[in-house]
Parts: sequence; C-alpha cells; structure tokens
Amino acid sequence: MLNINPEIVCQIIDKARQFHAEEGVVIPEEVDSPADESAIQMLANHDDDLTYLEVRLAIKDLEPEQQAELVALMWLWRDDYDIEEWEKALQDASDRWNRRTAEYLLATPLVADYLAEGLDRHGYSC
Repeated sequence: MLNINPEIVCQIIDKARQFHAEEGVVIPEEVDSPADESAIQMLANHDDDLTYLEVRLAIKDLEPEQQAELVALMWLWRDDYDIEEWEKALQDASDRWNRRTAEYLLATPLVADYLAEGLDRHGYSC
C-alpha cells in the first residue's frame, strides 16, 4: 500500500521526464547509491536549470518517509524487489535515506519510467 499520493509521484515523473529529455543532460550509466559523487557532480552542472530545480525541490519537500517510498518504487521496476517484497523495499529505502535522495533519483537515467512502473505494480497510473 502506498503512503505517498500517486498524483505527487505522477508530477515528479512528468518533471523528471522533462529534465532527462533536455539536451545536454548526461547521466552516468549506473548510480550505486544516494551518495554517488559522480552523479552529484553531474547534477551540480544543472543548478541553473529550472526544470531540474523544480523536480529536485518537489522531492526535497517530501517527508523522508515519502522520499524513501519513491526510492522503493524505483527499486520495484529495477527488479531489486518485487511487489511481494514491498515492505522490505520500504524498510531498506528508509534505512538508506539521506539528504541526497533527490539527486540519487534524478541521477538515475530512467527514473521516470521506473517510478511509473512501480506505481503500476501498485495499481496506479499517471
């Protein structure tokens, strides 16, 4: 069961798609953790990008539990977990939460697709 409003997730998905579709957005192939320095440095190059700032702020404005839920949704699609392991995914995402969750999510090249599929696995769509 989701504790985050699916409409909020859909707004984040939409903004993440816009950001990733922009020319010049280059993201490392794989981001291993929310503290991945190469991803953070890459995103720092976009500090004047209004789309990036808007989606980053939308994520940062969420409560830590909601941010962890976004990460767990992303992990569902990446097949790190399946829907039957949802509670474990949530717990693991909560345990790994830090203040760079927005950057971790945005540094993931297909985050919008991952979040959309995670929502779908819970019976929601955008």
